[in-house]
Amino acid sequence: MRLATWNVNSIRARVARTVEFAVREDVDVLAMQEIKCRPDQFPYGPFEDAGYEVHAHGLNQWNGVAIASRLPVDDVQTAFDGMPGFAKGMEGPDQPLEARAISALIDGVRVWSLYVPNGRGLDDPHYSYKLDWLAALRSHVQGELGRDPQLPLALVGDFNIAPTDADNGDPTVIEGVSTHVSPREREAFRALEEAGLTDVVRPLIPTGFTYWDYKQLRFPRNEGMRIDFILGSTAFADAVTGASIARDERKGEIPSDHVPVVVDTDFGSDDDDDVPMIFG
Repeated sequence: MRLATWNVNSIRARVARTVEFAVREDVDVLAMQEIKCRPDQFPYGPFEDAGYEVHAHGLNQWNGVAIASRLPVDDVQTAFDGMPGFAKGMEGPDQPLEARAISALIDGVRVWSLYVPNGRGLDDPHYSYKLDWLAALRSHVQGELGRDPQLPLALVGDFNIAPTDADNGDPTVIEGVSTHVSPREREAFRALEEAGLTDVVRPLIPTGFTYWDYKQLRFPRNEGMRIDFILGSTAFADAVTGASIARDERKGEIPSDHVPVVVDTDFGSDDDDDVPMIFG
């Protein structure tokens, strides 16, 4: 399976480019974030013409996630256990859930496309929401892997966190001032790893960014951030055979401010029927 994740920053604006990338790069499963549309507004046609089945989850012109697959899709979910909601000016447990998560079981792999809350500011309620959202995600992962330690589980998407200083090349993003690099956000990312997940791309591609702000020539200056990740359980990580960051997708006409991150996996076969039997 070739799995890719991409914050497309409006699928209706970039559908041709997105489908072209998926076909050209022979992607089996594409997880998308920030699709910025409801399911009834999603441009399914070009994906279906290219052989992809799409499941989308969006509520309005903000946020939104989707999974496109040319492999069979089962058990689609649009929230994880304990996922908190958010509404400006509201408090308490009844806040509405945003469209930030969708998952499916694909060829035996549980894939989650995630758009982690931005946080906005260190003193903003959205920052607390972000930390609560990540804590709930960690608890969900612990539960899933506790029930099935051998589950091939992949959490992919825009995590809105630069886990280390090497992941931040934007001089305007400063620890103690900005989100994405605060100790609590980085601790939340490490907590996901401690729950049993591994960044499967970093060992293969130790450097490189996945996001560059549109402003102030960030991309030509390579002042970007690494905030898009593919995190896998042990069973998933052990199957990874290659990875890439499609940096060139930040170039050209109407690019997203993010680029795709791609991994190849090989789970082998558990079918022993083809193994010749030797009788002595």
